[in-house]
Formats: sequence, structure tokens, C-alpha cells
Amino acid sequence: MFKFFFFFFYILRGEILELWGVRFFFQVVESGVKKMEGGEAMRRNQTLICAPIMADTVDQMLNLMQNAKTSGADLVEVRLDSLKSFNPQSDIDTIVKQSPLPTLFTYRPTWEGGQYAGDEASRLDALRLAMELGADYIDVELKAIDEFNTALHGNKSAKCKVIVSSHNYDNTPSSEELGNLVARIQASGADIVKFATTALDITDVARVFQITVHSQVSSVPIIAMVMGEKGLMSRILCPKFGGYLTFGTLEVGKVSAPGQPTIKDLLNIYNFRQLGPDTKIFGIIGKPVSHSKSPLLYNEAFRSVGFNGVYMPLLVDDVATLFRTYSSLDFAGFSCTIPHKEAIVDCCDEVDPTAKLIGAVNCVVRRPDGKLFGCNTDYVGAISAIEEVLQGSQPIMSGSPLAGKLFVVIGAGGAGKALAYGAKEKGARVVIANRTYGSEIPCS
Repeated sequence: MFKFFFFFFYILRGEILELWGVRFFFQVVESGVKKMEGGEAMRRNQTLICAPIMADTVDQMLNLMQNAKTSGADLVEVRLDSLKSFNPQSDIDTIVKQSPLPTLFTYRPTWEGGQYAGDEASRLDALRLAMELGADYIDVELKAIDEFNTALHGNKSAKCKVIVSSHNYDNTPSSEELGNLVARIQASGADIVKFATTALDITDVARVFQITVHSQVSSVPIIAMVMGEKGLMSRILCPKFGGYLTFGTLEVGKVSAPGQPTIKDLLNIYNFRQLGPDTKIFGIIGKPVSHSKSPLLYNEAFRSVGFNGVYMPLLVDDVATLFRTYSSLDFAGFSCTIPHKEAIVDCCDEVDPTAKLIGAVNCVVRRPDGKLFGCNTDYVGAISAIEEVLQGSQPIMSGSPLAGKLFVVIGAGGAGKALAYGAKEKGARVVIANRTYGSEIPCS
């Protein structure tokens, strides 16, 4: 009777044994990238982590503030507009006296994305009261700062820093417009400049990085964020580009603005305290990409060997635009997952011969000369794992345990092509099943 082995490999997400990608990154770029000095515990930046505190009552806020301190936050943003009942004098006094961390008071109106819909004079009075009662920071919107300053009559507290802010929930303006915005905020007498925009594309973040770096020549610190999932790296990379603070939430989804990561992720995944101007940037390119476990793996590997790098999920619409925009040596390497593994081939200056045959790249490294080198580690990682399972405790054979076996791949994308290639190289009989007619994989 003829016997055959049927192996069913379902390509669900296209991320196959990222350990092979980690190994490849270290082999190619380790010699050209500085390692951290002084050990894991050393803090390499002064960028603060601010925990937004939103709750119905003052007691709930105080409990959350204690949680923020335990989580590793440096200060708390007290969102007065979230309180269901608010007595300015007693509530602000209680919060200032009992907060375990420095306080930033924000009373955000609906016209700037907040919850307060009441009288404007009362809102600004509450912020002035917070200043008088000992707040470390208050946030005043650019649209309201002239009225706020007029009412102060020059009696500004020396202890309290005024953050003048602007929020754009529609898009990220041009570099020229952002520069003009920062100049207007600085001219208002702000102690700290803050602006937040919305990312329609991940390349929007580049303009914000540019403004943040240029603002370092000023004595006025800057907080610059890009909201939304496509703006995540603006929040993580604040220490690299000179941002005064970033916002980190206590729980997933409990955000005061779109795209805020948790404090836990900032500290434990992205090694936030160790990031600095020399940190190299890596990431996984995909759409969707938030599900990826690669940041956990790579950042832990970086931390373990003292490698001065950070690895992030990058939600990308167009890979060619991404590489044109982020072309500096700081952006040192990328993994690639669905749906970009095939399109990214044409973005590379050089492609490994095997990756060319497969027609897909899942790993890209920027060499010291700026050129992009692409390869495919999917087939190596996946096929070796399959062979290990098939081999089991059996005596080691001279050939591959896949030889002569029927190997079925569902999906004809980049990962599917890699598996089909790898299995065929090992002598398996490959069958590809795909939903889309016309996406067949050439197996010659």
C-alpha cells in the first residue's frame, strides 16, 4: 500500500519564526551600531512619562494616581473635564496635596477634543486656581491663552509651568505650517510648547520629528505627538528626538487621545528609559500590524545584549513612500509582514538571490552606505521547524524528512511563496491552494 505524509501549513498572519529575523539583524548590523553602556538600569534620557488621569470622582483619581506611580509614571495629567461633579477650590486643593506625583491640570473644552461644555470664564478660573494652589503644570489651549494671560495681570506663579497646546484631529499640516504654529505658541509666553496632530499616513510623523529637532535650539521645551495608530512611533521616540514628555496610559484602551500606549509597554517592551539620540530604529511593516508579537521578541533581544535599538509596529499603507521618507541611517532595519512582502522587493537596492527566486522579502537592513538589503528568512525558519517536528526522536536521516512528502500551503502571498520554495528545495511535493485566481506561485 502506498503511504504518504500530508502536512498542512496554514499561513494565518505571515509571521514565521521571527527568531530567524532577529539573528539576521544582529549578524548584519551589529558591527555598525553602538551598544548601550552602563547596564540595563541606566536611564539615558530625561523625557518624562505622563499618565492621563480620567475619572468620575476625585477619590477615583487619587487611586489612579497611586497606580500611575507604581507603574513608573513621572507625573500625572489631571483631566478635570472628566469629573462628574467638580468643586474647584476643594477638589484641586485635595488633588495637589494628596497626589503622589507632580501634577499637570488640564480642563479640556469640547472645542479642543475634551468633555467640558460649560462657561469659558469658569474653566480658565479653575486653571488659574490650580496654578495658585500648587500645580506643577497647567495646560492652556492656544486659542484661549490670550484671555488667560490677560486675566492673570502678570501674577504668574513661579512654580507652575504653563503648557500652551494645540490639537489637530483632522490631519498633520505641512512643515511650514507646523513651524508657524510652534512660533505662535512660543510667542504666547508658553513655558512649554505642546501640539498634537493626526496621522493620515505614517510618513506624517516625519514632519513632527523634524519640528521637534529644530525646536531644540530654543530654550522652550516641546511636546509633539501624532495621534492614531500610525502616529505611535512619535510617542515612543520622544527621547530620541528631544520631546519633553510622552503620555502613557494605565490600561489598554483607557486613553485621553488616540494612539496612546500603556506605561507598561513603554517601559517593559520599548525600553523607554534607555532610548536616546543614538538609538537605532527598527520595526515591523504591515497592515494590520498591531497584533504582531515581534516587538516583544526583538526588544527583549536588544535589552539582553545591550543593543541600543528599539523595534516598533509600523502601520504602513505604501512601502515605497515609507522608505523615501525615512531614509536616514537611524532607521536601520525592518521586518515585513502582510500585505507588503512582495511590494517591498522593488524598494530594495539589493535582494538576496533566494528572496529574488521566492519573489518576497520579509527582512530589510539599511547598510552603512544607506542602501537597503532585503532577504527572506520565512522559509528557513518555517521549514527548519517543520523538519524538527517531523524528525522527532527518530534517528537522524541524511536527507530532509520532508523529502517525498505532500506539502500543502494555503495562501499564495509572500509567506506562502516562501514556504512553497523551502518545501520544494527539501524535496517535498508542493500543492498551493489560494482564494484569488491568477495568484499562482511559479514553482519551476
